Amino acid sequence: MRLIPAPTLSVVLFISWLLLAGSLSAGHVTLAAVLAVVIPWWTGRLGADRVRIDSWGAATRLAVIVLYDIVASAVTVARQILGPEERIRPGFVWVPLAIRDAYGTASLASIITMTPGTLSVDLSQDRRHLLVHALHVDDPAELIASIKSRYEQPLMAIFEGERR
Repeated sequence: MRLIPAPTLSVVLFISWLLLAGSLSAGHVTLAAVLAVVIPWWTGRLGADRVRIDSWGAATRLAVIVLYDIVASAVTVARQILGPEERIRPGFVWVPLAIRDAYGTASLASIITMTPGTLSVDLSQDRRHLLVHALHVDDPAELIASIKSRYEQPLMAIFEGERR
């Protein structure tokens, strides 16, 4: 067994701990190193499949889109909740999914939930539909099209690129 089974995860954990601690003291550096070795080793025993990213360019573009959408949605939601109540039209929408990769589906649900004003509520048993609650739904078809083009298509390129 390798000492560091997931080097990328180890580096991310090491840096994340130091950023969260806000200190480069010997104790925090040592603890970050221990966590960076122990956590990937321990979680690797769970037997999960390794994530395979087919397009790092698509992942980078998606990250920029998601960050932008989070900020823009936060402003929109603030305006909606501070304005007249009749301007808010909450609703549930079933989004049909083309993505089949489990990590891609989980990422899509997470992105939707992280974006203010939307929440992933349920995944159909056949994993072909995702139920989304939105704070404001004027046109369900427009919401579906936006989710599919802004998030699902890039996630398919990231997780299913060569396998499609």
